[in-house]
Formats: sequence, structure tokens, C-alpha cells
Amino acid sequence: MKTKQLRFRLSDRRFSKLQLYAAQADKTMTQVIEELLDTLPEPKQLKKDDCN
Repeated sequence: MKTKQLRFRLSDRRFSKLQLYAAQADKTMTQVIEELLDTLPEPKQLKKDDCN
């Protein structure tokens, strides 16, 4: 699988929450974020007419 990198800002509170949750779940922070992203619904495909 090809991977990409993403940088984004988090408040100290959210970073700590993610870090603690990952440690308690014995997962990496990447794994936690990927699992949360996988819960998002699949986006609808745009029709060509919708792009205008």
C-alpha cells in the first residue's frame, strides 16, 4: 500500500486525548486516526453536471 503524509494542527488537549486513548487501546495514533476515518460514510460521486 502506498502511503501519504498529512500534517495538521491539534490543540494540546486534543493531542493528549489522542495520545492517551492510543496508549490505553495499545494502538498507534495513526491506527486510531485511520480507524476513525474508516467510520466516515463513503462520499457520493459527483456527476459532470454537478461540477459547474
